[in-house]
Amino acid sequence: MKLTPGKLAGLKAVSNERGVIAAAAMDQRGSLKKALGPTAGDKELIEFKVAVSEVLTQHASAILLDPEWGLQAAAKRNKKSGLLLAYEKTGYDKQTPGRLPDLLDVWSAQRLKAAGADCVKILLYYAPADPKNINDLKHAWVERIGDECRANDIAFFLEIIGYEEGTDEKGLEYAKKKPEIVKAYMREFTKEQYGVDVLKLEVPINMKFVEGTKSFKGQTAYTRAEAMEHFRESAKCTNKPFIYLSAGVSNAEFSETLDLVAESGVKYNGVLCGRATWADGVPIYAEKGLKAFEEWLNTEGVKNIQNVNNSLKAALPWYPIYGV
Repeated sequence: MKLTPGKLAGLKAVSNERGVIAAAAMDQRGSLKKALGPTAGDKELIEFKVAVSEVLTQHASAILLDPEWGLQAAAKRNKKSGLLLAYEKTGYDKQTPGRLPDLLDVWSAQRLKAAGADCVKILLYYAPADPKNINDLKHAWVERIGDECRANDIAFFLEIIGYEEGTDEKGLEYAKKKPEIVKAYMREFTKEQYGVDVLKLEVPINMKFVEGTKSFKGQTAYTRAEAMEHFRESAKCTNKPFIYLSAGVSNAEFSETLDLVAESGVKYNGVLCGRATWADGVPIYAEKGLKAFEEWLNTEGVKNIQNVNNSLKAALPWYPIYGV
């Protein structure tokens, strides 16, 4: 597989000197505003994003931001750090079945690129078991975005979050089904019709249900050996570069997850890590203000991202996949 010049330049811009994507994520919007407190508005959202961007991009190969409240933060990032911009609206319509996605009204791949994006990212909630008519809508939606990114020669990152209607995604029942759900969507969106350049994926297991880990909470969905096999089997489901997202878990849990990935020998290409680095600072900002949050970021936040970076030593460059 070969990349066009714009896509290649974009992927290089968001990677470190090893060709590994060690990116921070700060594109949260609705959930972040809620977490910042009942009086939080645009000013607080922008201020929080700017602080995260200024500090954490000193230790990240790139940052993922949204164009709605994140452009000031993008301007304040370390200039050696690349920029991914999110193209989807936050959340999904809870009144309509299927967790259908939607794009930002006044943005396009062309406009995101003009705003300085090295890469475009979209988030898709996907259930392989959903009715065909729902998944057909999602397949066509991703195809359109893939074509738009091709036309503008900009790299396309597809973030996928699995689910199953009627099942608690944090519970034991879903944990047992999760490996097959992740494998199924990896196989689907690897197809060339979608034009995806990098898959941003959940890990195929839930660490809280892996017996013998520090993250284990008492109920078993898989042994440590079974969990590592799920990592290996899922990695076989794509020939695209793929990176892992932190999915809102703690810094300790995400670091332990990456250590288990390394132990399993999986050839992955990096991370896009958000809340595992900065989430513990949200109550500090909400209760004590910006200065206290900046102090926290410069100490605990930096420690968090360095923990992740240390666990990324086993990640491999994406260069060979695209013949670079």
